[in-house]
Amino acid sequence: MFDTLISVPELAQRLETPTLVILDCRFDLARPAWGEAAYDEARIPRARYAHLERDLSDALRPDSGRHPLPQPQALAGRLGGWGIDAGVQVVAYDQGPGAFAARLWWLLRWLGHRAVAVLDGGLAAWQAAGLALETATPAAPRPRHFEGRAQAGELITTAQLEQLLGAGQLTSGERVLIDARSADRFAGRNETIDPVAGHIPGARNHPFTDNLADGRFLPAAALRERYLSTLGQQQPEQAVCMCGSGVTACHTLLALQIAGLPGARLYGGSWSEWIRDPAHPVAADA
Repeated sequence: MFDTLISVPELAQRLETPTLVILDCRFDLARPAWGEAAYDEARIPRARYAHLERDLSDALRPDSGRHPLPQPQALAGRLGGWGIDAGVQVVAYDQGPGAFAARLWWLLRWLGHRAVAVLDGGLAAWQAAGLALETATPAAPRPRHFEGRAQAGELITTAQLEQLLGAGQLTSGERVLIDARSADRFAGRNETIDPVAGHIPGARNHPFTDNLADGRFLPAAALRERYLSTLGQQQPEQAVCMCGSGVTACHTLLALQIAGLPGARLYGGSWSEWIRDPAHPVAADA
């Protein structure tokens, strides 16, 4: 079972495995239709397409972030439609860094399915290895029955985060809030996505791009060293991961898992949900 990463050679050797489902998660926040159009042109053989906003998110609500988590039953139905059940190994990939593939990785684990891995380096690594792409219309998947139950301990809500902040647990370092956005957005500079700039008071910045070198994840030991520095004196079970909308924070959670530091939770609404309430405190660098 692959439950964190799978390399290009490892996937290439297993393409004909009947109990393997490959999901193409390519997406561009600025061009929401791009990923699916690129998939229609060419893809890793046997891959099915998973759209971030249509398949891996729920509909927007007035109080939600930009990418609300899908309803568990709806997600389970979608996974079954792709041919996934308890006996299937899932591999997710995107254009390269793994930010969108990691969202699918986390969602499957949230529903209790552990046999899911991200293709290290994504489609870019597959092409760099000179491996063929599929251009013909893919065959329709054979549906399976996916049984999954949302794991409450994997998540933290806005209300729970309010309580942690109000009790001083974030500012004192008793709990660790890791923000995966870029350093300039965290500092309140160069905010081009959300209407309010800054970060949640007490949060620590660890950009998800720091998990990578040349488009692939750093070795486990290097990731462990970096995240132990971010965690400080706290255990990973005391950490909450966030980003702009709950997508790249999953990249952080995957990196922590690779590093042997499991147990952190996801703030699914993340920054874009936090700022829905103008009463919520916001911090920014001077």
